[in-house]
Amino acid sequence: MKAVIQRVTEARVEVDGATVGAIDRGVLVLLGVEKGDGERDAAWLAEKIVGLRIFEDAAGKMNLALRDIGGQLLAVSQFTLAGNCAKGRRPSFDTAAPPDEANRLYELFVAKVKGLGVQVATGIFQADMQVHLVNDGPVTFIIESPKGRD
Repeated sequence: MKAVIQRVTEARVEVDGATVGAIDRGVLVLLGVEKGDGERDAAWLAEKIVGLRIFEDAAGKMNLALRDIGGQLLAVSQFTLAGNCAKGRRPSFDTAAPPDEANRLYELFVAKVKGLGVQVATGIFQADMQVHLVNDGPVTFIIESPKGRD
């Protein structure tokens, strides 16, 4: 699984002009699921993101995690993270998980984050979404779950 994590002061996702998910301070997670990803990847990524110390403490150092600040998480499925742009000019999506499996693991990721005590908002799987955010910093990370663990 691949995730782009952006520290935000606010974020929301809209479908057909209506807000379907919104958060205040926390992280926006764009989540891509690839063939071969499994439940362990979803759990590992949820724990990694919730525990990632990317928020500033009183001394101005990135020393606090999402839980420490009472932050929220907005999870948005992002099929294009599985795109391979190495050859030609058109991305290949051969490594993307089939939609049913991708949705199952996306939902499992969301459930795992909630189980860790973080308030979660979501987009709508496979919908045409518009994502609005204020990137705080800007602070952005790309995280991939370790492969070959299942």
